Amino acid sequence: MATNQIEQFKKIRNEITRFMMMYKFALQEMETRIDILQEEFHLLHEYNPIEHMKSRLKTPESIMNKMVRKGCSISFAEMKERIKDIAGLRITCSFISDIYRISEMLRSQSDLNIMEVRDYIQQPKPNGYQSLHLLVEVPVHMSDRHEKVCVEIQIRTIAMDFWASLEHKIYYKYNQAVPTSLLEELKKAADSATALDRKMERLHKEIEVIKEERADSERSELPEIMISNQHFKLPAALLELIDESNGMNTNK
Repeated sequence: MATNQIEQFKKIRNEITRFMMMYKFALQEMETRIDILQEEFHLLHEYNPIEHMKSRLKTPESIMNKMVRKGCSISFAEMKERIKDIAGLRITCSFISDIYRISEMLRSQSDLNIMEVRDYIQQPKPNGYQSLHLLVEVPVHMSDRHEKVCVEIQIRTIAMDFWASLEHKIYYKYNQAVPTSLLEELKKAADSATALDRKMERLHKEIEVIKEERADSERSELPEIMISNQHFKLPAALLELIDESNGMNTNK
């Protein structure tokens, strides 16, 4: 192989690596933000709305195949413009209300640009699929540039995720030629998952009311906080200072 061909190969390899790194770093940035939200909720609210999250980065081969299917010209600029799901993050919650709570928290972060929202919970797909999809531009700072990189975020309940996973496996098994009878059963299963979500949401709200009532009756002892698995008792003088400060703010 001639020297100029080797140099050309290195240049192409480096460009592909840099392109994929941007999406990898964007995913890491979003994972860090979600981790912070998880810990904040755990420490302040004693409840974590996020059960788990999973990230996925498309392979270069998968990106190229999608470009060909879309009839796009092959360039990095075109890939960035036309393929919005190169980097994907799936967040699984316990309850439907958690989905919209997490969505609002992400919307409130001023350096994130919400490019598009697709609400398949309010308007499920015909096959029964439900999820909230966000296309989010994430700032990524490289050594020589600043990029805004698109990440697709899917937020769904455990029931929605379970249904979607099984639906995907069934389609894969039948190579997308699924019998009509199975499609009807899948739709019924999606309806059952929705009914379960709504029932669990109602139970969750009722339990939260009971917890609040019990907490009010147990606040006779000095409260404490826990950070990084360390317990800290709050001195009475500090609580009095906070009460005085709140009183001053109220009078204003």
